[in-house]
Amino acid sequence: MSAWVLPDHIADVLPSEARHIEELRRELLDTARSYGYELVMPPLLEHIESLLTGTGEALDLQTFKLVDQLSGRTLGLRADTTPQVARIDAHLLGRSAVTRLCYCGPVLHTRPDRPHATREPLQLGAEIYGHRGMEADLEVLELAQACLRAARVQKLQVDLADARIVSALLDRQQASPEQRHAIQQALSVKDSSALQALTTGFQPVIATALQALPQLYGDVTVLDRATQELPQWPEIQIALEQLRWLASRAGDATVSFDLADTRGYAYYSGIRFAIYAPQASDALARGGRYDGVGAVFGHRVERERPAVGFSVDLKQLVSAVPALALKAAIRAPWSDDDGLRAAIASLRSRGETVVCVMPGHESEIDEFQCDRELIEAAGHWIVQAV
Repeated sequence: MSAWVLPDHIADVLPSEARHIEELRRELLDTARSYGYELVMPPLLEHIESLLTGTGEALDLQTFKLVDQLSGRTLGLRADTTPQVARIDAHLLGRSAVTRLCYCGPVLHTRPDRPHATREPLQLGAEIYGHRGMEADLEVLELAQACLRAARVQKLQVDLADARIVSALLDRQQASPEQRHAIQQALSVKDSSALQALTTGFQPVIATALQALPQLYGDVTVLDRATQELPQWPEIQIALEQLRWLASRAGDATVSFDLADTRGYAYYSGIRFAIYAPQASDALARGGRYDGVGAVFGHRVERERPAVGFSVDLKQLVSAVPALALKAAIRAPWSDDDGLRAAIASLRSRGETVVCVMPGHESEIDEFQCDRELIEAAGHWIVQAV
């Protein structure tokens, strides 16, 4: 095998794409900051107990594990940044007020999470802690849409679901962890025959409701059907009412519902959303409420903070948005001339990109669009159009 061959689903990012990703990163983090979100930088690896506690089997299976040569303990390379940010909020910051945090960094997956995906996403996200009301859910949804629009994504479609509906049904049935996992898997792929087999012996009202969920997807009329077809339990009716409330405030995005959607990590505890666009084959952003994840990191009961957040993979996002034009730049000759070097330094200090052409390479094309050049005229270095 050639020494330069990379592992499956791992790839170098070359200049044009890297430049686009970096500009998206800056744009999206600036958008989050405009909403009041503070930047944090969690480490790439942690003790495995810290990374996985309270997150469920799906995240465990996606996490690379290794042995720390210093302590002998098992470490994990993060597959998702959300639990780390919850740890920072609960254990390090320890604030009682509302806290808004954002982040951007690589995560590693043992397997690609969708066809043709990288196993090294560049995950950017934002989380809000400390508010149980729907105002936090709405702010996070608005911020996710604002980030995608900042990336020039058009015609957004917001798909809404709620983890409380399935949880309420399985809690009333007192389903085992194995039953829960199998049913959630069947729901995620809308396997009605598997659901029928898995719910044999369940209470009739619960079995009927679970088997109805795969058909409860579409526009807002889904909520009307769900109100009639699902049990009239308070937790389910509250979930449906809150979905309707959030959908009515989703701006100009098209809104749909999928009450059987259980994809993603198991820590979600309330409303969940995925945002799609016509130019992308999968969701560009996913998020929702995950109250309680931070409790495992605190020493007091009050650290069980309500939380809502979302994340995007910048490597996926860059493939779904228009390519950026080459950055305008100034071409300059290479010389030891003090006047030329001073002129170049002055232009760069004002934010201009100045590319010095090495001797003998004047005809080569590079990453930058040199629409101007620095020339000497009457003893002075001036910029003129090419």
